[in-house]
Amino acid sequence: MIRNKSMRRASLVSSIVVTGAMLLSTLPAQAATPGVTATEIKLGISSPLTGSAGLSYGKVPGAMKAYFSYINANGGVYGRKITLISRDDKYLPVRAATETTNLILKDNVFAVVGALGTATHAKAYKAAALAANNVPDLFINTGYSGFTDQTKYPTTFMVLPTYAMEAKVIAKAIKDNFPGQPSLLIAQDDEFGTDGVAGFTAAGHKFSSANVLYPQGYFSTPGRDAAVITSLRGLLAAAPGSKPVIVLFGTTDVTAALLKAATDAGVEKSFTWYAGSVGADANTLLALGVKSTTIDGVVSASFMPDAKDLTDPYVKQFVAINTKYNKGITFDNYVLAAMNSAMLTVQALRAAGKNLTREGIMSAIETDGAKFASAGLVPLGYSATSRIGYNGYWVSQLNAKGEGKPFGGKLVVYTTDSGAGAVTVSTFVRPTMPKNGIPTNS
Repeated sequence: MIRNKSMRRASLVSSIVVTGAMLLSTLPAQAATPGVTATEIKLGISSPLTGSAGLSYGKVPGAMKAYFSYINANGGVYGRKITLISRDDKYLPVRAATETTNLILKDNVFAVVGALGTATHAKAYKAAALAANNVPDLFINTGYSGFTDQTKYPTTFMVLPTYAMEAKVIAKAIKDNFPGQPSLLIAQDDEFGTDGVAGFTAAGHKFSSANVLYPQGYFSTPGRDAAVITSLRGLLAAAPGSKPVIVLFGTTDVTAALLKAATDAGVEKSFTWYAGSVGADANTLLALGVKSTTIDGVVSASFMPDAKDLTDPYVKQFVAINTKYNKGITFDNYVLAAMNSAMLTVQALRAAGKNLTREGIMSAIETDGAKFASAGLVPLGYSATSRIGYNGYWVSQLNAKGEGKPFGGKLVVYTTDSGAGAVTVSTFVRPTMPKNGIPTNS
């Protein structure tokens, strides 16, 4: 009798175990973090590889891949190798939306990194539902201050200072270094340019003539660049003996077109050319046919060291990586910025820990991002309430070799915000370059 009861109990327990196992087998498994395996972290970037914008911006994915390859060759991130999938959006918003969606749905990436362009990425962010899918949107290559809105872009982290910040710093630099000179703004007529206009307004800077705002592609029509230069002669006539400051707030191809037109008209030295950070890469300007004598003296805003400065430890290390892993590509400001963003990405992945999640990496940047090692000569502004990257600029002046040197011979770093805050001189000290360019986050 006792034996039969024991057998019935054993049979009942066995039945419960089997039934439980069957029930568990019908439940969905806990979803793994997209793009992450025991051996790989898959990232994605949508940017222009071809088209007019591809001439300069096309270097960005390759430079990031080169740095990731270097990290992979040195053990990866906690044993995982980084794979960067690059898609060509040709700098077209509709295509950027498609390619970013492909990165999420087809390529199954963990995060988007280094996305480029204001109009392109704004459309892509919404179309690919990065917010709804909680996809980290890391270190985007646009300074549009709208991306700091965490309600609209809750997963986005900028790396560039905002265009409003840049405009405020330029206004301060004009006041400090070119007092009393007439000035005029030539800017792209979209979020890029209007953000800049807002910054100049916040700084209280008044231009001597009405702003020249132009749509993307405007200067692809022959003669338009020459017509703008002709109109600038009015500033010379209105203020004899002056040297007006012309602020070029556009992409490098437009900067090149206007500088070449000024050279053709013989007035390239009649103005002080102040090129914004987006359009002032000397190597690209030279490649687009701008004469070295015209480049000599161009003033610019920069937050990075000059890409030709091999005395800078970050530049020196990145050049070495570029030589080995990105063969045939000339090292310039775009390559420098891209490798720097890749280094920030590696630190963010490390800070998120071995149990990598999307929520974890975003939290890690908020907590630790301001302390990340980077090539930038100005502070990073990441915090629980800020997704801004760098928050200032230093004033650079190009020489005939295309080297950017501190204006007046002394490095002065300005920091500010995107609103009504003052522009102040910073005493920021950059973190030491990690040994061999490999972050340990120690």
